[in-house]
Amino acid sequence: MFQVRPAHPIQTKAFWDSEDPSSASSAMYSTQQSFPTNVQLPRTLQRPPYTDIPAQNVAAVAPELAGVAIEYIRRGLRVQANQMLAGMSALSPSHLPSSMPRSQLQQTRSLTIPLRATASAPSIPTHVLALSKSSSHDSSTLLVPTHAVILASQCASLPRLPPSAVAGHPNATVSVTLPVLPLSIPSPAAFAPLHTFLYTHSVAQLLSTLVPAVPSSFLSTLTSSHAVRGTLSSGPALHQLASHLLSSAPGMGALTNVAQNIAAVWRNAVALGVHDPELWDCLDLAWEIVLGAMNLGAGAQ
Repeated sequence: MFQVRPAHPIQTKAFWDSEDPSSASSAMYSTQQSFPTNVQLPRTLQRPPYTDIPAQNVAAVAPELAGVAIEYIRRGLRVQANQMLAGMSALSPSHLPSSMPRSQLQQTRSLTIPLRATASAPSIPTHVLALSKSSSHDSSTLLVPTHAVILASQCASLPRLPPSAVAGHPNATVSVTLPVLPLSIPSPAAFAPLHTFLYTHSVAQLLSTLVPAVPSSFLSTLTSSHAVRGTLSSGPALHQLASHLLSSAPGMGALTNVAQNIAAVWRNAVALGVHDPELWDCLDLAWEIVLGAMNLGAGAQ
């Protein structure tokens, strides 16, 4: 099994974190509406030191890109993002379960998945990740189709991935056989927002996933990294966003759930070695908003 570890030791687990944001008790969030003053959260989410993407990892899954500058590869992948997302949608869900018992991984080295008809020529995924927690022995794994070059070109701590036969059959129209790769990360349940961002690089989409009910009028302004940093440096803007979150998710329980979700995405990004300034600015903004909402709630008591 592949297991990612940060290249630099960063504590990604705190006492206020649950192991999995989706496993927290809903009863806690429905009954705990007060704002205790003894909840302790880190003031900031620590960014890992920059680590270069291993060129050999990219070449292993895309030999035609050997020797190509990594930034050029990433720009090219952004152009192909819609085709790649369409390729994931083309996989028939009836033959791609959302999860698999961990006991079956030894016998299931690949999955043959029929393709659904699409209006355009999609870029078919190359692998299926079987995600489990790095801190426990899950009985089940989360299955996620992916394009290996997306991960290899953006995740510095990811081990070298094996090649896929799909790369040699890009025009498959009936079915594809994808290798299943077991991979342990801190929070499989929080992998989807980060995974989607690695394709789209949409800060607005990521922020709306991390922080509920962000006004669409604000999201439409996030067209550049300057806009995110400008908001981070604007006290009135942060106060307005925090107030909006507080009104949408009242109670410390609901806000703690938001914080846990943000922290889970952060832990995955640290473990995988994702060094994208837009990602980290977005995580910083989401963290400032939720901390601000908690402070406002505590001050109103």
